[in-house]
Amino acid sequence: MPSSTPVNSSKPVGWAVTCAYGFGAVAYGIKDNGFAYLLLLFYGTVVGLEPALAGTALLVALIFDAFSDPVVGYWSDNTRSRWGRRHPFMYAAAIPVALCYSLLWQPPEWSDGALFAYLVIMAILIRTLITFYETPSSALMPELTADYDERTSIQAWRSFFGWAGGAGMAVFTYGFLLVPTEAYPVGILNRDGYQTYGQISAVVMLIAILVSALGTHHRIGTLAAPASRNQQGLVSVLSEVLETLRDKSFFALFISSMASAVATGLTAALTFLMLTYFWAFSSEQIYYWTALVVLSALIGLMIAPRASKRWGKKGAAIRLGLLAFTVQPLPVVFRLIGWMPDNGDPLLFPILAVVNTIDLGLIIAMQAILYSMLADLVERSEVRTGRRNEGVFFSALTFIRKTNQGIGAFIAGIILQSVALPRGVAPEQIPAASLTQLGGWLVVLQWILWTIMLVALAFYRLDRHQHQLNLATIQARHSDAR
Repeated sequence: MPSSTPVNSSKPVGWAVTCAYGFGAVAYGIKDNGFAYLLLLFYGTVVGLEPALAGTALLVALIFDAFSDPVVGYWSDNTRSRWGRRHPFMYAAAIPVALCYSLLWQPPEWSDGALFAYLVIMAILIRTLITFYETPSSALMPELTADYDERTSIQAWRSFFGWAGGAGMAVFTYGFLLVPTEAYPVGILNRDGYQTYGQISAVVMLIAILVSALGTHHRIGTLAAPASRNQQGLVSVLSEVLETLRDKSFFALFISSMASAVATGLTAALTFLMLTYFWAFSSEQIYYWTALVVLSALIGLMIAPRASKRWGKKGAAIRLGLLAFTVQPLPVVFRLIGWMPDNGDPLLFPILAVVNTIDLGLIIAMQAILYSMLADLVERSEVRTGRRNEGVFFSALTFIRKTNQGIGAFIAGIILQSVALPRGVAPEQIPAASLTQLGGWLVVLQWILWTIMLVALAFYRLDRHQHQLNLATIQARHSDAR
């Protein structure tokens, strides 16, 4: 059975490395925020591409991810270089992903068919390039430490930077770029603002990737080396990947995270439409709403490690999920049955802002714990196969996270098409029936997806004690091999 170099977990990761590693998530946070919150709005409302076509374009790109993510994960697991397994991919992705992200927000004045093709190509390029960074970068976390609790803490910081980075860029965009002008009276329809957003975002993404890669570069010598193997050929590679992922706890976590990602993507794709049209918030109120996401990220950062220590990772994720996913749709439900203040009432925004800020903080904490749970499967797999396949496992995570813009945005596009929401009009011109249908579909689908998520999570079987046993087994094997 092949063997790999064990992770050196005796020394704490340290503040500097944790921050540098976590800061790299800003790049994915910006891309994720842009795809989830702005892309469907931009192409479907500002550019004029049919919403269903825009959603379909993102779904088509997702199909390519199903192939690129595991390929990159396996490739990075088995790369031998003086820069280790992960860093060559991180450095290589930096400039291309930044360039393509900038071009995404500068579409040409083409027909719907040509625009659809442009969006598909750009989405595939960006998704593939971000995979070359995000999958190896995410796979660094279980290599940096094998400690059950430290993994949750490091992942909580990474989640914080990802959410805060995406939200920070959104705050800047709404405060300074998507503002009403003479040419664009409605701020979110300001096409020039989107183009500037793409250019600035590209620069920040480039910086974040380089900071993370350079800030963890000195740890390369302490990271795991790839296992020696004699297998060659595509069939052997596929067999090895399937063997790695043939784990009931992984399958439970995969289904759970997929359902959560689709629910998150659906909600994100409709968020600014709901804020603008369903709740009739002003540009200034949407600006403050977006800024509060940073506070939600802080809440998630504080809750995740504490909840994990108190209830264990699975118990914490289920408790946080039950609470968060029960509360989030309630404002829409209450509006539909007439229990919420009317649009324009001074109480409406504070009520919704407080509920959303706390609820999103719980969701961020839950997601950090889910990613930490995935890291613990690395040692479980190593006990079974003798290989450390962090890249393969975290390629599943990268695919799951990108699912929220694929399937979620596709569903959102279908909903917008079915409710016949007019494009490029003021909020007061939207028919009340369209808004009622929009809110109703959103709530029903959220609860269905979150129920699937929590039921699947119940089948995850790895806890703190079992993780310690896996570490002891691996250590004993390497001691015997000396």
